Formats: sequence, structure tokens, C-alpha cells
Amino acid sequence: MSPRSASVNEELRRRSRERLLQAAVELVRERGYEATTLGDIADRAGSARGLVSYYFPGKRHLVQSAVHRLMHRTLDEALEREPHTEDGRERMARAVDAVLGLARDQPVLMRQHMAGLLQAEGFVQCPEQQRLAELLRDTVVRRGSQNVDADYPMLRSLLMGAVYAMVMPNIPLPITPLRTELFQRYGLDWEMGVPPDTEAPGGTEQTDLSRFFATDGRPADQSK
Repeated sequence: MSPRSASVNEELRRRSRERLLQAAVELVRERGYEATTLGDIADRAGSARGLVSYYFPGKRHLVQSAVHRLMHRTLDEALEREPHTEDGRERMARAVDAVLGLARDQPVLMRQHMAGLLQAEGFVQCPEQQRLAELLRDTVVRRGSQNVDADYPMLRSLLMGAVYAMVMPNIPLPITPLRTELFQRYGLDWEMGVPPDTEAPGGTEQTDLSRFFATDGRPADQSK
């Protein structure tokens, strides 16, 4: 039996990593962060438990990477859905609605994500986080920013603050006033994007999120 080629091995590693990311999202959503172990994630992914540490240094890194994957694929899907648009204001509206929609529809995941970001290590510098940053930065550029280096972190901070307000236990703020505030700040019309009383194409509330974690041979991120 001849040894596998380097490209085959790379594809197998990619699929293993994708399965671990998907399993982490599913289990944290079902059980919460504390009740989910790395062993549980490996078992759900059908991977050897020792393989988890090959890709991720710990549970926090894995879960944050998994949620960043969910965020950047949700954002990418929202920005590129039909009818496709190059209008910077519409793309900004879609970006805001994509992130707020995740906070509304996946509060357990997003609450844990915010808690992880507040730890001393802050952002995990993983490919998923970097792609999310690229999409948000591009959104700011297309909106017509004259100072992207200042406007991108401001957008990121405003979105993080809105998500935090929406997932606060016992006293969450509803999506409508937060969306109103952000839309006013960026000069967006209420009808742009996906207003709260309109169902987003694809949605983020459904149980099956597998489309965000490609394991069938297709790259999960076409930009790579």
C-alpha cells in the first residue's frame, strides 16, 4: 500500500479540524462551556482525543475559534447573499444584522464567546478570527471610511458592546433599540439589511449549522 500524498494528508487534517470546530459549537450550545470537555468534543467529532491538542492548545482556544468560524461564515453569507450588492451602506446594514442576529439566535454561544474575550488572553489569533476581521474591515472600507485604522476597531467595539448587551443574563437588551442606535450612527435606513421582523435568508436560529463547517472536500473558506 503506497503512502498517502502530502495533499491527501493536508485534506484529511483540514477535515479533522473542521469536525472539531463543528463539534465544539454543537456541544457548547447544547450543554454550555463548563459542561463540555475536550473529550466530549473529540468523541462528537469522531476524532482521537490526542488529536485535539494537535490543532488547539486548549478548550478555550478551540471554542473561541469555533465561534469565530460561525461568525465569519454567517457574516460572509449575509454580505454575499442575493441580490448581490456593492453598495457600502447596504453591506454595512447586512454586517450589523448578521452579528446582532447571532446574538439573538445563539445567546449561549455568544455569551461564552464574550466571556472568553474578557479573559487576560483576549482574542485568539486564529485563522477564523483573522477572516472575521478582514470581512469587517472590508465592510468599513466599502462604507467609504476615510480612516479605516480608526473606524474598523470602532465598528468592532460597537458590535461587541451590542452583543454583550443582548446576551447579559437576566437583563438582556432587545435587538431593536440596539439596531436603531447602530443604524443611526452609520446613517443606514431601517429597511436595509434584514429588519428584526424579517426572516433572514438561511437564518441563524436553526439547529443544523453544518454548512458553516465544510467537511465534504469543499474548502470552508473560499478566500483561502
